[in-house]
Amino acid sequence: MLNNIRVSQTQNALLLNVSVIAKIEEILEELETKIPKLKEITQEEELPIRVTGRLFTDTEIEKVKKLILSNMPAEIIFDDISDILGLHAIKRTYKVDTDISETKFVQYSLRSGQKEEYSGSIVICGDVNAGAEVIAGGNIMIMGALRGLAHAGAHGNTMAMISANSIDSTQIRIANLVREVTGRTEKCPICKVEKNEIVVR
Repeated sequence: MLNNIRVSQTQNALLLNVSVIAKIEEILEELETKIPKLKEITQEEELPIRVTGRLFTDTEIEKVKKLILSNMPAEIIFDDISDILGLHAIKRTYKVDTDISETKFVQYSLRSGQKEEYSGSIVICGDVNAGAEVIAGGNIMIMGALRGLAHAGAHGNTMAMISANSIDSTQIRIANLVREVTGRTEKCPICKVEKNEIVVR
């Protein structure tokens, strides 16, 4: 059963909350099944469609728009990184050494729906499963597998890094940069920013 898109309605928009780790093919497949529901709602009340949760590339945005507009007229709005990150919206980036920082240790794995957040660095003594989130102002170290969302340097520090025992099909963020990781990366990969993009080594 597909459950990557949650549809809800606010006073000002029809909201499509998309899973941050969903692949574009899965999103399009599920969106097609939800078109009748979207048409029904927008026929009763003219509302723009707001897409949030996951960051999309320009090519992906065009694919989503094409699918919706080929079935119904609509104003479609995609949240940018500032909208999605909310209180973590980054107005400017900076570089601060994170070799030494205050650290929070979480002594369990994170299940879907759970979230750990800290202004310094975070160490997870377990896995971060799909649907879970880790957000840190400093570094993130995961002693198990990373399958959920990890955002290091969440206040804008591009010198922050993410490390895990393995990374398995997820989205990683450092400062205001985003990278989709497809497949599984073993042997304690380290994610950091080089030349204004996230690299995994």
